Amino acid sequence: MLSIQISSPGKVELVEQEKPILLSDQVLIRIHYVGFCGSDLNTYLGRNPLAISPVIPGHEIGGTVEAVGKDVPAGLFAEGMSVTVNPYTACGKCSSCRKGRPNACEHNQTLGVQRNGAMSDYIAVPWGKVIPAPGISPRDCALIEPMSVGFHAVDRGAVSDIDTVMVIGCGMIGLGAVVRASMRGATVIAVDLDDEKLDLAKRLGAAHALNSKSANFHEELMALTGGCGPDVVVEAVGSPVTYVLAVDEVAFAGRVVCIGYAKSDVSFHTKLFVQKELDIRGSRNAMPSDFNAVIRYLSRGNCPMEELISRIIKPEEVSETLQYWSENPGKVFRILAKFD
Repeated sequence: MLSIQISSPGKVELVEQEKPILLSDQVLIRIHYVGFCGSDLNTYLGRNPLAISPVIPGHEIGGTVEAVGKDVPAGLFAEGMSVTVNPYTACGKCSSCRKGRPNACEHNQTLGVQRNGAMSDYIAVPWGKVIPAPGISPRDCALIEPMSVGFHAVDRGAVSDIDTVMVIGCGMIGLGAVVRASMRGATVIAVDLDDEKLDLAKRLGAAHALNSKSANFHEELMALTGGCGPDVVVEAVGSPVTYVLAVDEVAFAGRVVCIGYAKSDVSFHTKLFVQKELDIRGSRNAMPSDFNAVIRYLSRGNCPMEELISRIIKPEEVSETLQYWSENPGKVFRILAKFD
């Protein structure tokens, strides 16, 4: 079978591998589409210290069931069923796992990062990691995982209908947070550098959109929040600038939810942590309930899926496309590699 492999920084190869041997507790998935995540781009650029090398990237999966192992409980999966995959592992022993939060497992190994991922014709995974998505196309299934990360951040922020929520960064994960917060009845303020992304965020539920390049950004934000700032800020960029912005602009007694990894040290005025009595919370990956919530949302059919997909490419176009993405990061929502 054909696989995409990042062999070293800046080098992508197409390699032939043996088709996976299906174990008794596994499901064999025919891969149709896999999304490129920012972690895949960082691996390509040599900026992902967590990634093995060489590595087959990809953990945003859209596929169909090809075969089912003999020990998989009957009735869960049918041949041809659309599915995605929970790409994280959980050791079951660390403090996160023991507290019922396996998404934050200390020893997590994500597909395409610490172990080979899904950018191949087939992948075999334990049946408990396979998530049925009936009625959703394999293409759209590849968007479930990144959107679920945004959904999880809203859970971490304990967002309710009385909150004003500012989401910084309107990529796929940030848009997931916009959708989930608006579904909960919150007033959502979307923030980004790109006006096209902000327009889309408004169509997905944001009540307001602010371009952070504006010279009057702070004043505009205060006008929208009665001079208080947002109750919750979701940081979905991973930049030192946006981390500081989140702490500076959040309301007193507010919550800051951090999704993005900053690639360099961040300097804070720590007095704000105390003066504002802030809750600062990390948000990592997603829970099965987040995946299912996204599937329910997409099944309604009112999400403009076409606008979330920047490009669909063939495997042989990966290197050129990753180079384009690295040079134009603000213009990409999701790039999907197509395997059929």
